[in-house]
Amino acid sequence: MSSFRRLLRPGAAAAAGAASFAASQAAPTARCEDKDPPHPPRYPFWVKSIFHSHEIPSVRRGYEVYRQVCATCHSMKQLHFRHLVNFVLPERRMKEIASGYDVVDGPNDEGEMFQRPGILVDAFPSPYPNEEAARYANGGALPPDLSVYTTAKHEGLDYIFALLLGYRDPPAGIEARAGLYYNPYYPGGLIAMPNPLHADGLLDYEDGTPSTKSQMAKDVVNFLCWAAEPAHDERKLVGLKAMSACFFGTAIVGFWYRSMWIGYKTRRIDFTKAVL
Repeated sequence: MSSFRRLLRPGAAAAAGAASFAASQAAPTARCEDKDPPHPPRYPFWVKSIFHSHEIPSVRRGYEVYRQVCATCHSMKQLHFRHLVNFVLPERRMKEIASGYDVVDGPNDEGEMFQRPGILVDAFPSPYPNEEAARYANGGALPPDLSVYTTAKHEGLDYIFALLLGYRDPPAGIEARAGLYYNPYYPGGLIAMPNPLHADGLLDYEDGTPSTKSQMAKDVVNFLCWAAEPAHDERKLVGLKAMSACFFGTAIVGFWYRSMWIGYKTRRIDFTKAVL
């Protein structure tokens, strides 16, 4: 019996070693840099539903936030003033806003460039003349263009809303060097953009809505969503009409199929011997 136990001891040790090796290979040690950043919560934006359209009053307020806060660093090169006419603001109001910008045009008859007041066909002016100037003014970071930012980013609406409201002091063990700010929703946790909505009441809405931080974040996100897809409402409407037509056509075809073939499917055929 003792000799049998001596034979089992090496086998048991080998099995235990193989099991520990397999466990170490199956579950490698996790590192901090391997973890995903916190995913933003699923916020109940009205536009997310298939049956809902853009909140135009919120889009209008979001344009005010972009124009007075975000436009100092971020461009929207694919958007023109005429795109907002009768969708966000009346034509007269958009002409007033466009004329407040100086646009470089030309050349004139003498071959020189000149400045003129903006008109509706002009694109939104960029805050910097080129990429190098933008990087120099922002410590090497390039502010992204916001024309299609909500569709370009994963979880665009939720990500931008969480990012705008996610600024906080860095936790213990994380040191942010000068020019960087801690935001857990940004990849890496450190972002070069300072908190744009750092306090309530940064601007006065034309409709009198209180400009809290969460309200401004929601409005600017709705505006960016509209800017990325101006035909969003029309596309949803056409899709709902097409789906309704398909359902109606399916019902008609089903009724016709039942009424046309019910006689053939329920008939009975009896075979009898022929009478000579």
